[in-house]
Amino acid sequence: MMEINDAVELFQQYLLVEKGLSKQTISAYTDDLKKFFHYFPDRVYVDDLRGTDLMDFLRMEVSEEKSISTALRRISSTKGFFLFLKKEGYFEDEVPEIETPKKPQTLPNCLSVEEVEELLNAPNIDKPDGLRDRAMLETMYASGLRVSELISLERKNVNLTKAVITVFGKGAKERKVPLGDFAIEYIKKYITTVRNKNPGKDSKYLFLNRYGQQLSRIYFYKQIKKYAAEAGINTPISPHTLRHCFATHLLENGAQLRAVQRMLGHENIATTQIYTHISTKRILNAYDLYMKRK
Repeated sequence: MMEINDAVELFQQYLLVEKGLSKQTISAYTDDLKKFFHYFPDRVYVDDLRGTDLMDFLRMEVSEEKSISTALRRISSTKGFFLFLKKEGYFEDEVPEIETPKKPQTLPNCLSVEEVEELLNAPNIDKPDGLRDRAMLETMYASGLRVSELISLERKNVNLTKAVITVFGKGAKERKVPLGDFAIEYIKKYITTVRNKNPGKDSKYLFLNRYGQQLSRIYFYKQIKKYAAEAGINTPISPHTLRHCFATHLLENGAQLRAVQRMLGHENIATTQIYTHISTKRILNAYDLYMKRK
């Protein structure tokens, strides 16, 4: 059985690596969870949790004369934790539908094409880990994968001949995403010179650590931060940043919004539309610079 402390740590890693949230925001989520577990000190293991705990938590928050906005914010954080556990297969009970406040829409960080090139070139491809990381970065930027999809990518789902990968995203929904020439080139190099000599060469996963095991989210997070520092990139980034860049750069080069939505695996096109705002903002910045030179 998974202990609550371990589950909270996994959730924090998910928020940091998968969602690309700041450490300050993650700290706020953690504080809200601490308040929840203050009310339920007997919840030691994930199996001790119940969906009805969320409703009880809301009632207790309101009864203590907390503001509705504070209570709903704490419920939103805790509900996010429950939904994460459900998605990862650790929580089997139903998560109740509770209307929570909409988070303000913020534009994700996006690198320029030149900065992406510098990031992709940062790994030392003369080293096994560097060649693997280069292949991973190329794949992520070429396909817009979530980091969980990248580290869970299976060899059988990568068709280098047809230049397409089959991805199983949220809710195990399948989608096919094209794979660019550079990604194909580095995946082939990685398989031939590194992976085929790996202790886990028979593993179903494409990308492995040196011991033949599946890579973790947090490992790739640390690697991408390291490469960004080596490339002199000052913009705060996470693995999710490459997904943002994939979508933004596609739209800037004339890709259709619906096509980008399908490639990203977004259920709602409104989620994809945030990238049109990024593109517009970047275009306007370029226009402003152009006009200043006139």
